[in-house]
Amino acid sequence: MTTNIEKTSSFEESGVTGLVADWSSDKQAFDMPWGKLMMWIFLLSDTFIFSLFLTSYMKVRMSVTDQWPPVSEIFALTIYGVHVPLLLIAIMTFILITSSGSMALAVNYGYRGDKKTTAILMFITAVLGASFVGLQAFEWSKLIFDEGIRPWGNPMGAAQFGSVFFMVTGFHGFHVTCGVIYLLVVAWKVARGDYEKKGYAIVEICGLYWHFVDLVWVFIFAFFYLW
Repeated sequence: MTTNIEKTSSFEESGVTGLVADWSSDKQAFDMPWGKLMMWIFLLSDTFIFSLFLTSYMKVRMSVTDQWPPVSEIFALTIYGVHVPLLLIAIMTFILITSSGSMALAVNYGYRGDKKTTAILMFITAVLGASFVGLQAFEWSKLIFDEGIRPWGNPMGAAQFGSVFFMVTGFHGFHVTCGVIYLLVVAWKVARGDYEKKGYAIVEICGLYWHFVDLVWVFIFAFFYLW
């Protein structure tokens, strides 16, 4: 009999009254730290920006009348007299994907409470990210000084190539640079023991940002260098 009464009471609470009671009691729908939620919102907005950039690139690429520059030749390196297409880009991609693995390990050790290993892995990730930015700077200098490509012109084909390329890769490189600074600051604070009481959720938040940067590069690599 008591069970029936409880069921009836529960049924009555499931209507409008129950909705009002739940709403006013400030129940938590998802157990997510505030910083993690804000990072997801930021990454969502950034996704829209990169999507617009890549969509604009596709529109330009399909609408130009001049010949598009041969990217396999532009981004090639000569090693011991051998012309290797896309070698520099392959190295950059390998570095960034490797950094994604070290970042995932840092998150794992962070939740284990191993602050020393976490800080080391985050530092390694930052070094790999800085290496990527350095290679991108080398790539830009090669295009500007050796190939003569500018944002407003291109002696090797369609003039729009320079403007779109420098805009998209520069915006991504800026994200990687910010990520390197972010990782170094958090790694220093982890090593110092600032998160021992409040937990290591900040490491996962850093990981979200870094994995996003890596994922965006996969699309840039496919669109700019393989198409």
